[in-house]
Amino acid sequence: MRSDSLSNGDSFRFPPFFKILSFLFVAVTFFYFGKHWSDGYQQLIFFSTTATTQPSSSSSSVSLSPNYNKHFDISNLIDRNDTQTIPDKTLNLDPNPSPFNPPPPPPDSVQRFGIVDENGTMSDQFEVGDFDPEYVDNWGNSTQVDNGDGGTRSFRIKKFGLCPQNMSEYIPCLDNADAIAKLESTERGEKFERHCPDVGGGFDCLIPPPKGYQTPIPWPRSRDEVWFSNVPHTRLVEDKGGQNWITRDKDKFRFPGGGTQFIHGADEYLDHISKMIPDIVFGRHTRVVLDIGCGVASFGAYLLSRNVITMSIAPKDVHENQIQFALERGVPAMVAAFATHRLLYPSQAFDLIHCSRCRINWTRDDGILLLEVNRMLRAGGYFAWAAQPVYKHEEVLEEQWEEMLNLTTRLCWEFVKKDGYIAIWRKPLNNSCYLNREAATKPPLCDQNDDPDRVWNVNLKTCISRLPEDGYGGNITDWPARLHTPPGRLQTIQYDAYISRNELFKAESKYWNEIIDSYVRAFHWKSFRLRNVMDMKAGFGGFAAALVDLKLDCWVLNVVPVSGSNTLPVIYDRGLIGVMHDWCEPFDTYPRTYDLLHAAGLFSVERKRCNMSTIMLEMDRILRPGGRVYIRDSVAVMDELQDIGKAMGWHVNVRDTSEGPHASYKIMMADKLLLKA
Repeated sequence: MRSDSLSNGDSFRFPPFFKILSFLFVAVTFFYFGKHWSDGYQQLIFFSTTATTQPSSSSSSVSLSPNYNKHFDISNLIDRNDTQTIPDKTLNLDPNPSPFNPPPPPPDSVQRFGIVDENGTMSDQFEVGDFDPEYVDNWGNSTQVDNGDGGTRSFRIKKFGLCPQNMSEYIPCLDNADAIAKLESTERGEKFERHCPDVGGGFDCLIPPPKGYQTPIPWPRSRDEVWFSNVPHTRLVEDKGGQNWITRDKDKFRFPGGGTQFIHGADEYLDHISKMIPDIVFGRHTRVVLDIGCGVASFGAYLLSRNVITMSIAPKDVHENQIQFALERGVPAMVAAFATHRLLYPSQAFDLIHCSRCRINWTRDDGILLLEVNRMLRAGGYFAWAAQPVYKHEEVLEEQWEEMLNLTTRLCWEFVKKDGYIAIWRKPLNNSCYLNREAATKPPLCDQNDDPDRVWNVNLKTCISRLPEDGYGGNITDWPARLHTPPGRLQTIQYDAYISRNELFKAESKYWNEIIDSYVRAFHWKSFRLRNVMDMKAGFGGFAAALVDLKLDCWVLNVVPVSGSNTLPVIYDRGLIGVMHDWCEPFDTYPRTYDLLHAAGLFSVERKRCNMSTIMLEMDRILRPGGRVYIRDSVAVMDELQDIGKAMGWHVNVRDTSEGPHASYKIMMADKLLLKA
């Protein structure tokens, strides 16, 4: 009977004291194993932080812990999490970053910034509001770099404040009034050339937009209209409105497409040129054009629809802000002047050079300015001149016409045709005409050792640049085949590789095609505003070629730094545009003119020559509010770049490359915020 009762559950009827003792034993056992697990075994910790120190701060969440596969004291981590804040005025950079980095989010996890409308839909179509003055007051105005002990470097970077409002259109090397005032002479246009501030004398603040600045009108609408508040200047309307350059309509400027010599529109003018010279064949034989004294760049704007890319140039002179208007429209343009130095483009760069009432005396000083045109004009290329001496029969103008005919004959240019108010010449294909001239004919050929592609800080020369004996530069294929055909001049540039240059050329194109294709898919490049693009270290132009291949409706200015090999001739032979530049100095363009700045391997080179914050401030100056930056560079520079970007108010995100978290390179992506004074 006793055994039956036990089997029926009587065995659980024990005194309460024994039950309590058993419970405590079990609790202590679980506590011991729990403590052992947390102290010595792998763990996944999910946490979030919310920044509240500044009104503009945002909250971020981490969905996959960086502590995976790591060992550490959990109580220490909790203490750190409770006290984490975002630095206010000073960012202290550790030159030896933590050994673990958070993995990149999935490719489809793309952050977008915009305004949520009344329907709950996010939109990037909005006007810029006032900037919080309290936020500006909290910003510092300088960058300080300290050298640490033992050969290591540490950085203390203060936040950059906004510059005064009167600097909203500041171009450092063209607005240096002190240097211009010290010039011995200005009669040859010296005041329109570069006069950069001395080292340490540049700006150390963020260039503010003009009051009322709005998100630029997107292309292709911007070809025909831009916001008045973004370029608030009316002098061109007053001076050139009757010539169909530009008109004002309430809060917008409109561009009818005319010019001084083509008041009925650029399309009709281009048709006229095509009929005069059928061999020009815009978009095939003629791909790259230089427009001198471009006004608001309607000539180049309308050539874009014919598959022609035009570098539109003009000085910063009495025609107020003409290049700024061109860039606001989304048309390639640069501030540049024919004066005493070579322009920053290579020899044989342009298939056609156009001057319509460009106000340049081509025959002065033994034709030194037309000799510069000759240097940049491709062998067999055309020079089109639309000006009063072509069609007016006044005595002074007829003398100018005869002087022009005489000079072009001595340059061995073929006078092709004069029709109405346009005259067109063609440059020879080789040196035979030059060599067969009479011995005393001027201008002479340049010395054999003269490099026509050396353009940085080089004075103009009164001699004719020789053409390569092998025909390089004049034997390119038609567009679009030339984009991916290794040009002959690839073999002549000074470059480390000598045997496998064609393979390097093709490999670079393939490399950037794959990368840009991944950017388009992962970061939705086709969905954000992308028109004016700059590649700050262009190489052979593979980045720009990839954008063409992937049919992104934008143009790229390929910048070749003076610190590297001069690949500009190859870039132009591909049918692209570019310029030489020293990134330790400011660039010759207006503020807020580019939507995207791309820099691959730039900072790891230039940091040996100048302060990286100087380059970053210049990038901020030329980048539009809402614009983006992609920096692909070594891990060694990423920490400093990231903190400089934050100090400028950029929204910064550092990601791994496709090689993974242990690769020697990272990608820094940044968005420039909409700041106002």
